Amino acid sequence: MNLDIVILAAGAGTRMRSSLPKVLHRVGGIPLLQHVINTSESLGARKICVVHGHGSEQVLKELKDARVEWALQSEQLGTGHAVQQAIVETDDESCVLILYGDVPLITESTLQRLLSCVKSGNIALLTAKLDNPQGYGRIIRNTQHLVESIVEEKDATDAQRLVQEINTGILAASQSDLYRWLGNLKNDNAAQEYYLTDIISIAVKEGVKVETVQADSIEEISGINDCIQLAAIERSYQLRQVETLMKNGVTVYDPSRLDIRGNVNCGQDSYIDVNVILEGDVEIGNGVSIGANTIIKNSRIADGVTINANCVIENADIGMQCHIGPFARIRPETVLSENVRIGNFVEIKKSHIQQGSKVNHLSYVGDATVGKNVNIGAGTITCNYDGANKHHTEIEDDVFIGSDTQLVAPVKIGAGATIGAGSTITRDVTSGDLALSRSKQVVREGWERPVKNKK
Repeated sequence: MNLDIVILAAGAGTRMRSSLPKVLHRVGGIPLLQHVINTSESLGARKICVVHGHGSEQVLKELKDARVEWALQSEQLGTGHAVQQAIVETDDESCVLILYGDVPLITESTLQRLLSCVKSGNIALLTAKLDNPQGYGRIIRNTQHLVESIVEEKDATDAQRLVQEINTGILAASQSDLYRWLGNLKNDNAAQEYYLTDIISIAVKEGVKVETVQADSIEEISGINDCIQLAAIERSYQLRQVETLMKNGVTVYDPSRLDIRGNVNCGQDSYIDVNVILEGDVEIGNGVSIGANTIIKNSRIADGVTINANCVIENADIGMQCHIGPFARIRPETVLSENVRIGNFVEIKKSHIQQGSKVNHLSYVGDATVGKNVNIGAGTITCNYDGANKHHTEIEDDVFIGSDTQLVAPVKIGAGATIGAGSTITRDVTSGDLALSRSKQVVREGWERPVKNKK
């Protein structure tokens, strides 16, 4: 039986107190709805249909590349009404799974167990048992412990409110059955809405058996209604990601102080200190050390690299055994070959620095190609921007550049050349030459510094 998935994402989310639609708030840097779409894709769904409503323009724009079909719920008349908008998009011989755009941590393993319970002529329902079930619909069972119905809390009696087994809202059934049950929904309840949960009692009256499955964890079935719950789910998500790293041989000094906001692959025997953020697609090799307060975005870090505290690395490729920081900034389109040293308060932008070269202190290298075994002294700047255009600096192998040097691009420094400290270089320097560009030093003996007149 083919699998079609309907994701309900039309709610206003008023308790978020935000102009951003609830399903676009982020966990791990990813919109809530995108998490659910990703899980749906992992199940091999033939079709994914998202029901949208509140903030439709923003939702459609943010997820314009999502491989889903969209169904509009122009009026929010309940979950049953929302599914009615999408059921026509599903195949009449499929199994339909109902998910929610504000429940981002539901796992593939739990849903696979749920789907395995969908057999001919029955319905599968995901439930959970909570010590405090307040706010949830209750699962009502008969004396044979079979599910009879689901009662929303606002419609429940005092006795029913004592029931601890709750409805997660996630269910699966054959499309033909679901289509028929949806057609029989009524809105004679306190909210005057068409509840999806009412299909359970309709199915039971037809003699259909309701199979129930318990979620692997409470966190994965938790919905998000306000910013407090969003923060709690963020922590659960981050712990899940960090545990995966640690199981693969990564030492994380404090799992509660590492944030992963994308896709991270990390090798064995690597060490990650506190308050590190890994964002986008990040690849970290074996034996890498990442210092505290470091941010790495969309970058590759090869084996044996040391990144000291307070560095920012973005869209860069860092070669084996490089040493970076502290307080270094590696900007986009930077490539560092093996054994490069980038020191404290150094900024590199759109440059290729080759094997064994050093930029150790207080320097800026931008739009440059730097050869092997080059030493760039403290305070060196490649002056790459003339106010309108960027220009390239080329530094060949074995060059020594003294401190407080300005290289005014476009300029080329030949192999083995030496640039004296304090120079401003505006013309090419031939290989092996020494270039100096300094004002003549003047000494005035016995000179007295001016002092302020006393009033």
